[in-house]
Amino acid sequence: MSQNQLSILIADEMHPSLFAMLDQAGFRYDYQPKITRAELLTTLAPYEGLIIRSKTTVDEDVLAQAPNLQFIGRAGAGLDLIDLAAVERRGIRVFHAGEGNRDAVAEHMVGMLLGLLANILKADREVRQGIWDREGNRGYELGSLTVGLIGYGNNGRATARRLSGFGCRVLAYDKFLTNYGDAFAEEATLAQICVEADVLSLHIPLTDDTRMLINDTFIDQFGKSFYLINIARGEIVSLSAVVRGLENGKIRGACLDVLENEKLAKLTPEQQRSFDYLRQSDRVVLTPHIAGWTHESYVRINEVLVRQMRK
Repeated sequence: MSQNQLSILIADEMHPSLFAMLDQAGFRYDYQPKITRAELLTTLAPYEGLIIRSKTTVDEDVLAQAPNLQFIGRAGAGLDLIDLAAVERRGIRVFHAGEGNRDAVAEHMVGMLLGLLANILKADREVRQGIWDREGNRGYELGSLTVGLIGYGNNGRATARRLSGFGCRVLAYDKFLTNYGDAFAEEATLAQICVEADVLSLHIPLTDDTRMLINDTFIDQFGKSFYLINIARGEIVSLSAVVRGLENGKIRGACLDVLENEKLAKLTPEQQRSFDYLRQSDRVVLTPHIAGWTHESYVRINEVLVRQMRK
């Protein structure tokens, strides 16, 4: 089947730049961003391609209704919404834009960390209230710290490049890579990071192995108190463990762009208690899952995705 015969169902809201790219590549597509799961199950059968973003879960039930599906495109980096084992069994290709938002994620990580180290958000709130406290907002320099990165793929590498400009030491651990040390980061073991790092930043996908990876046991392994940054996936980090780490001094501060439950109106009682603690703490910086969410990355994600589909 030639490329321009492939028909694609687009099941999530997409940046308008995608459509001109698909037109130029010769794909036929139906844009149904409001489609429900029930409608998807009855609609998907004729299509060879499916493009999703963050709303649509692709599991066995969906795939069973997609006999003609040849590929799935994920307009973003994470693949936790897709049952990859089920997709592989059916020989369906999966494309994602892992490099599309790496610069945005890296800049956001550095921005959050600098804001925390220099007390920028805390000082801003105080000055607006008429409080002029210089000594109470004395900060720390990023260049004096050792940063440990877990995960050294697109986002990890882009982050290390930006950190190198501050002169800090960067350690990187990635269990899926070998000989990956470079000019921006030293290859390290996870045990080494736990001993030497002042900052821990996560750049890994959500999988069965990484779900709740950062728990009480993990935090207790650190040889010194550290700053925790999660701009990856919320369910990698136990919020209650973060709270306990902040209370006992193991965690000096936290930058959280993602939460284990981002539906703030539907938190469990334990999640609510943790969230209430975090949102009132001057040692915590929170953003609403926007690390990769820039105007530039919105377009770049589509460029990367369509380029892969054309190949």
